[in-house]
Amino acid sequence: MDLHLLKTLVTVARLGSFSAAALELGYTQSAVSQQIAALEAELGAPLLHRRPVAPTAAGERMVEHARLLLERMDAARADVRRLSLPERPELLLAVSPLGMGRSVARALARVRETEPRVRIRVRVLPRRAVAAEVAAGGCAVGVTDGYTAPGGPLALGDLGAVRQAGLGERPCAVLAPAGHPLRRRTAVDLGELSDAHWLDAPAVAAPLADLRAVTGGAFPAAAEYEGLDPAALLTLGAAGHGLAVLPGPLAESAGATALPLRAPRLAHRREVLFTPALDGPARAFLDALPRGA
Repeated sequence: MDLHLLKTLVTVARLGSFSAAALELGYTQSAVSQQIAALEAELGAPLLHRRPVAPTAAGERMVEHARLLLERMDAARADVRRLSLPERPELLLAVSPLGMGRSVARALARVRETEPRVRIRVRVLPRRAVAAEVAAGGCAVGVTDGYTAPGGPLALGDLGAVRQAGLGERPCAVLAPAGHPLRRRTAVDLGELSDAHWLDAPAVAAPLADLRAVTGGAFPAAAEYEGLDPAALLTLGAAGHGLAVLPGPLAESAGATALPLRAPRLAHRREVLFTPALDGPARAFLDALPRGA
């Protein structure tokens, strides 16, 4: 059965006119009439009423079948074309909630300059999940963050062959509501605030368990935030639901109070994680990243 005849049938039935179908398909009206007559002769049944133009009962059933056949053929053509094209390069990047910064976005832009056809996919994961994803081979490269002593690498456990390199550090501050009693202080010690109400947001802020380990303080959790969105945490902190240790610039952007942290010495650090064997897009991304201590 000729697919062109089926397409003509579907078009005439949809438009309800031989002349309109001829105009859309680029045929003469007589050619359209001949194609419909040929299809009716092949099937041994009238498919269209002529005055007015409308499908017969057999024609309605044939139009249903024809539409399915034409859709399947279109899908088959598209599938074959995709297989015949060169494989599109892809960069899958795993990032922690505070891993994505301007330097990472600029590095991704450089990748697109190098590989115009590249498909970039960014997957936001909890900090330790980024390291696990790269170590398991789910992503060739990832950017994670954490809170550590200045100059010290992030403690990510055994990563096997995965390598880690610093992307820079920022000083930390305590996010507090605008009217906090210590808002006029130039710096604070965490020990002074260990009995205050805290936000437990381990995916974004410094985990309270780490603060307890460093200072020996209580750091009671007044509220918990289990999400990955820094903006949501900033909103909670600014509204007075609890304190949180964050990178200084992020805390200052909340429209609340950012209390610079004096002791213990704590820095927010970002690191890039990558496997030894990288493809073109992953290598271009790594090369474009500015490295820091």
